[in-house]
Amino acid sequence: MQDNLFRNKVTWFSFFFSLLVIWVHSYNIELHQAISPDMEIVYRVEHAIGEGLGQIAVPGFFFISGYLFFRNFTWKKLPQKWGHRIRSVLIPYIVWNFLYYIGYVAGSHLPWFQELIGKGVIPFQLSTAIDAIIFFRYNYVFWYLFQLILLIGIAPLLYLFLQFPLGRIFLVGWAWITVIFHKNVPVINGDAMIYFVTAGALALGMAPWAEERREGNQRLQIIVGIGTVTGAVLVYWLSVSKNSMPLHLLCRLMAVIGLWTAVPGKCLPEAKEFMKYNFFLYAVHFVFARFINKALVRIVPGILTKPVLLMLLYLAMPAFIVAMVAPLGKELKKRAPVLWSILNGGR
Repeated sequence: MQDNLFRNKVTWFSFFFSLLVIWVHSYNIELHQAISPDMEIVYRVEHAIGEGLGQIAVPGFFFISGYLFFRNFTWKKLPQKWGHRIRSVLIPYIVWNFLYYIGYVAGSHLPWFQELIGKGVIPFQLSTAIDAIIFFRYNYVFWYLFQLILLIGIAPLLYLFLQFPLGRIFLVGWAWITVIFHKNVPVINGDAMIYFVTAGALALGMAPWAEERREGNQRLQIIVGIGTVTGAVLVYWLSVSKNSMPLHLLCRLMAVIGLWTAVPGKCLPEAKEFMKYNFFLYAVHFVFARFINKALVRIVPGILTKPVLLMLLYLAMPAFIVAMVAPLGKELKKRAPVLWSILNGGR
């Protein structure tokens, strides 16, 4: 696959995972005080999408991030790789966490917003601000970026193993063992480690396959991809019946790898400009989804008695948020390009 096709495929998948994340955080059934028989179907659909399909989104982000970091990696490229991630991950992480903190502080001092936020009055002080910036206290969805920053920080240590075939096998196997036996590395989540190092192993050991560089393999890759996705579905049902977290993780990893393999990059049209706003979309989607759900219920309280409306609102939430984010991102990019570059991670 040519590099531009590969980058285009990354954009498509990142955007797709962003839409799934919106569904994960768009539950509205919780606004209904009790699950009545009429609401049962709403609960089942939202649960199936949010707790089923949607749960491959963040593993997908970790997988793409790990693959891109270790793609064509050498020791000489480490300063360049780190420098790029400082601009695309660390600085946006700090800025967005600060903006969320300021937003929550301001909102908590306004009666209507205070009730909507539900966190009481948030103090404006240095210690609270530092805590919010470092540990994403008021921007919970950035737990993913927190973990990613840690993984990028220890990437040279990971590369000591990933640069060799046996080392790749050992590292991926060790990551699974830590999860299975609950021996996670301090601070770093075991599942994040699995997705990140597996992607790194593929980037360094199976790049021709992952990037479709070899002609004539497309049909085989589609078959393998569909088979892997099918296997992920089977593992999912097994993980539910066994209530097994390792099987849950395996299901999500298989689904991500299977989808990536099953969708040929050559078949994807050029990504639209708004699809490149996925970092900005990820950063703002949670507050948009919460605000729409809570505000709409206050404005139109009768919606709580209409299961069909709740269902439609949930299903349409990604479209609503993208429709708001796209013009906002376009204006920011046009009128404040430096600020936009920070908010969208330089993308």
